[in-house]
Amino acid sequence: MTTKILIVRTSSLGDLVHMLPAISDIARHVPDAQIDWLVEDAFAQIPAWHPAVNEVIPLAHRKWRRNWWAADVRQARHALEQDLRGRHYDIVLDMQALLKTVWFTRMATGIKHGLDWRSAREPLATLFYDVRHRVEFWQPAVTRQRKLAAAALGYSYSDQPDFGLQAFEQEAHVLRTHETPYAVIMPSASRDDKLWPVEDWHAVFDLLTANGLTLKLLAGNASEVKRAEALIGHRAGAMVLPRMDLTEAARCLAGAQIMVGLDSGLTHLSAALGRPTVGIYKASTPVRTPLVGDAFTASLGDRDQPPGRASVLEAIGQALG
Repeated sequence: MTTKILIVRTSSLGDLVHMLPAISDIARHVPDAQIDWLVEDAFAQIPAWHPAVNEVIPLAHRKWRRNWWAADVRQARHALEQDLRGRHYDIVLDMQALLKTVWFTRMATGIKHGLDWRSAREPLATLFYDVRHRVEFWQPAVTRQRKLAAAALGYSYSDQPDFGLQAFEQEAHVLRTHETPYAVIMPSASRDDKLWPVEDWHAVFDLLTANGLTLKLLAGNASEVKRAEALIGHRAGAMVLPRMDLTEAARCLAGAQIMVGLDSGLTHLSAALGRPTVGIYKASTPVRTPLVGDAFTASLGDRDQPPGRASVLEAIGQALG
C-alpha cells in the first residue's frame, strides 16, 4: 500500500540542499512512500534531482507577495489550493514551520506534521499542525531535517547523510578526466556583511593557481559579476562564469577539484555533491549550517568572527591533499 507524503519546504537554495538527506531516509525506511515536494518555482530543479521524489509542485510565493491581491495572483493561489486539496495525502510534513509555509500546508488534505512550539523559528505556525515534534534547535540543519522526518514517519536512522546526487558525480567523473583541472570560487553572497577581504581572496587565488588549477568564479546579479571581475583583474586562467541555472551550476561544481566560497547555497551544494569544499563564514554560524558532504569540508569562521587568511589557506592545502 502506497504512503503518500507531501513535503513542504519552499526555499531557499541551501535549505533545500539540506533537506535532500531526509528524502533519502524516507525512501529507505518507508519503501512504499510516494513523495511529492512543494517548493518555490525558482528552486524547483533541486527536488527534481532526487530520484525518490515523485512530483515537484511549484508555487510562486515570492512573486505573489509583490502584488498579493492582483487578479492573476488570486487566481494562481486558488488554483494551487484546489490542486492540493484534490491530492489526498497520508502525511503533509512542513519542514520549515513558518507562517508562510503553514498556510500552504493547511491547503493540503492529510494529517499535518511539523515542529513543536519550542523547536520552531516561528512558534505560532505550530498551532496549525495535527501532530507536533520536538527537534532541538541548535544542531546542524541536515540533522534537524532528518530527525523531523524520522519522527513524523516513525523510523530511526544511523547512517551518514545521502543527498541523492550521485547522477552528477557520474557525469563529472568524465569531465574531470578530460578537462583542465579547475577550482570554483564563490566570492559573493546575498548580504555584503558576508564578504571577505579582497587581499585574502588574492592569496587564495595564488595558492590555487600554484596547484595547477584554473579559476572559475560564480556570480549571479550584475553587482556580483562586477565584484568578481574586479577580483580577478587580468589574472591569467581566471574567468567569471556566465549566469547558469541550478542544474548547470551543479554540473560545474561536480566537475571541480575544489570549491572555495562564502556561506551560500552554492557552497553547500558543492559539499553535498561530494566535492572538497572550504566555506568562509562571517555573518552566520556554522553551528546550524555547517558544510556536509562525503569529501573534505571546512566550515571556517563564525558570526562576527571571520576566518583569517592562514586558516583558509591551510584548509585548502588539506583539501587538495
